[in-house]
Amino acid sequence: MSAENPGIDPLDGLRAPQDPDCDVFLTGTVFLDIIFTGLDSAPVRGTESWARGMGSSPGGVANMATALARLGLHTSLAAAFGDDHYGEYCWDALEQGEGIDLSMSHTVRGWHSPVTVSMAYEGERTMVSHGHEAPPPASMPPGPAQPGPAFPQCPPRARAAVASLVPGRSEPWVAQAARRGAMVFADVGWDETGRWDLAGLTDLAHCQAFLPNAEEAMRYTRTDCPRAAAHALAEHVPLAVVTLGAQGAYAVDASTGAAAEVPAIEVEALDPTGAGDVFVAGFVTGTLANWPLADRLAFAGLTAALSVQEFGGSLSAPGWAEVAAWWQRVRTCADQDPAALQRYAFLQDLLPAAARPWPLRRAVPTIGFRP
Repeated sequence: MSAENPGIDPLDGLRAPQDPDCDVFLTGTVFLDIIFTGLDSAPVRGTESWARGMGSSPGGVANMATALARLGLHTSLAAAFGDDHYGEYCWDALEQGEGIDLSMSHTVRGWHSPVTVSMAYEGERTMVSHGHEAPPPASMPPGPAQPGPAFPQCPPRARAAVASLVPGRSEPWVAQAARRGAMVFADVGWDETGRWDLAGLTDLAHCQAFLPNAEEAMRYTRTDCPRAAAHALAEHVPLAVVTLGAQGAYAVDASTGAAAEVPAIEVEALDPTGAGDVFVAGFVTGTLANWPLADRLAFAGLTAALSVQEFGGSLSAPGWAEVAAWWQRVRTCADQDPAALQRYAFLQDLLPAAARPWPLRRAVPTIGFRP
């Protein structure tokens, strides 16, 4: 159980002895993220900029893994970690701090951890990254850093898996996970080839849900409306979810033909890093818990809105404590729209009675202090 999850299991009552131990499996590259905050503007060439604050945390695929774990899902991550201090810190933060299962991960001798420096200002961020692709496990020298079962040939049994689709590239583990009963949720990045060809997303055939943003969805479907794009995508995947930025999200369930739309929560965005990962994690949680489609969208949007009010990727991923604090706070505000509050009334029976004060802070200034 994640250290940030106050004993809440969103799948309580749904678990059975024959179910897999893993709720969600994912793989990818872990970065050490160093986030500079409190910048008044973008850095100017030839000048030195001083930040008023900073934070450090595991980033990359760790953003999604952390978001899932903080919502109470048993999360398994397969990734390579460098044998430097950065790699040790990221491993410890994920395994000990977040309760993420790293039995499918491995440490690579002589390989330094990828690093991203993020500078947040005016609600946006600029990032600089450096790293080298990790060598495959088979090329590693013998020793204690050897991995466990070969990956990606042996992903664990899981209720769900999260994949990032890449045009023109197929990942064998995605089909393997689907064959073993996992619901595969997929997002996608910008198509650098400019082709925007759905046929190039070969692993989409194994996915239960596809969650692109509005621009990506319209380009892939050759439509000029994100809602029309969602309906077009529903012809290729059982569940199409299109995020609409400040307008919220729209989803179409191909199995029933039902559509749902939920507006976004208006917040002051400090740093959007990792917000898309948090949205997916919230939607996966609601889907595994068998919530109605509109509730899943509302919860995913809420968790994303909470995340952008803090700096960093995994640093800002909310847990149930943040959700409870938000729910307690908004119900005491006199100017709340009763209809808007009703949209989130499903949270009432899920959340702990006592919530920590709002807002909550997690950022730490360095990668770790010695005891």
